[in-house]
Amino acid sequence: MKAPEEILAVWQQFDNFPMETLTKAWYYQRSGEQKQRGVELMKQHHDQYGITGNCFDLAIWLLTAFDRAGVKAYPVGSGLGTEQAHAAIMAEDQNGRRFLCDLGDQWIQPILVEVGSPEFKSGRLAGFFPGAEVQVKPADKGIGVSYYRPNGKQSDQVYTIEPVERADFLEAAEYSQHHIHPEPLVEVRLQLQGETVHWEFDNWKSFLSTSTGLYPDDPIKTLEDWVERIQVKTQYDKEFLLESLGFYQKLNLSSKE
Repeated sequence: MKAPEEILAVWQQFDNFPMETLTKAWYYQRSGEQKQRGVELMKQHHDQYGITGNCFDLAIWLLTAFDRAGVKAYPVGSGLGTEQAHAAIMAEDQNGRRFLCDLGDQWIQPILVEVGSPEFKSGRLAGFFPGAEVQVKPADKGIGVSYYRPNGKQSDQVYTIEPVERADFLEAAEYSQHHIHPEPLVEVRLQLQGETVHWEFDNWKSFLSTSTGLYPDDPIKTLEDWVERIQVKTQYDKEFLLESLGFYQKLNLSSKE
């Protein structure tokens, strides 16, 4: 179920890349009509502030990296053109087998989605998604993924596996960057005791997901404390964090008025 080296070599360039909506809010305030950044600008911001972006940013960046490495790849997603949209990439190996590559949900590594392939395994698998086992199965108009958490909780997701035209994908990305949800989100993969775990900051709460369970962080209230906590997990620039979190704080206050 694991991807071959030519796909992994590209994917692993993004191992330390969080997924977050802080950059969306930060760039929204300082950009013109076009909100979706190009890859060169994303690289510039990453070099300057350590920042990455949301699922569309990461998908576009990853797609460009596959293009440059000579790996056939294309965009996929769900709910494209809506505020609930999710974006990912499908990459093909030299035999035409397709692998789901989802940085937006912070997968540990790509996974085979060719259910007819001899290498395909239909059971639950560890080592692909932090804090959960996954199971891949056919679904209407795509592929289904079930996530099994250590507390017994199960969630499901459906991905389209047919290519989305790049122009349509960029249009959906632009739509996404114009719509800011009032609850900030940061997700990052971390190494802890030999395991890839998942740390998440979601609507002013944070927690760690591991193979043994979910562990909430101690609650904190001040913006400065959140800057410190998120900076430790992401290595993001503190001034960037202060500005972007401040934007969300004001957004929350205005939405309650």
